[in-house]
Amino acid sequence: MAQFDRNAAAPFGRTVPRAEAAAVDAGLRAYMLSIYNYMMLGLAITGFAALGTYMLSVTDDPASAAVRLREGLMLTAFGQWVFISPLKYVIMLAPLGVVFLLGARINSMSPQAAQITFWVFAGLMGLSLASIFLVYTHTSIVRVFFITAASFGALSLYGYTTKKDLSGMASFLIMGLFGLVIASLVNLFLASSALQFAVSVIGVLVFAGLTAWDTQRLKTEYLYGGMDGVTQEKTAILGALSLYLNFINLFTMLLSLFGNRE
Repeated sequence: MAQFDRNAAAPFGRTVPRAEAAAVDAGLRAYMLSIYNYMMLGLAITGFAALGTYMLSVTDDPASAAVRLREGLMLTAFGQWVFISPLKYVIMLAPLGVVFLLGARINSMSPQAAQITFWVFAGLMGLSLASIFLVYTHTSIVRVFFITAASFGALSLYGYTTKKDLSGMASFLIMGLFGLVIASLVNLFLASSALQFAVSVIGVLVFAGLTAWDTQRLKTEYLYGGMDGVTQEKTAILGALSLYLNFINLFTMLLSLFGNRE
């Protein structure tokens, strides 16, 4: 990594002193660490929000149940509001709205406001993901989460350390992402298990590639971006958001493929 940093900090063949190269290397590590810290805290907020929503939504007491979904699964009034009422569509779309807000207003936000917006987004994602506890066994959710974490770590490490330029595959990954969105929308009406399987398989490949590419992109942005302190802080939040989304989508795709349904 130090050799890469030395070359990046020395355009046009200029030789960089060892101390300067070490400073660039240390700055890069601190920048990437801040991105991963934001991402992991966002994932923790999402996980606690999802689990908390589920625990408030289910009951084994018939007297406090508002609706029975299936044998052994009853929902409270809160659960009915979150999972069955028309408000569930607002819950599903709310995280998307916050993402657009953060992307459009990040330049005019303070770093503190950007952080708060990111935490709100992570909480809303947890609210919208709580339904996985109704669909899949808890054991399979935990198992797939650790599989996702290991895969994400390996892919991000590859993107950070590889000397190969991954920007060439970015256009194909973005095209694949748009294709996944369109196919998922179509499958809302078709409800085809075969199409859902194809979407999940292709989704795993797309988000695996995006994880490696985004990691390399964030590293390159630091080395060549010339960012000041405030800009760097806000860029780290956006970087955490991109890696967070890759992780969540990779997790849901793998869960669709390998999760055991209730």
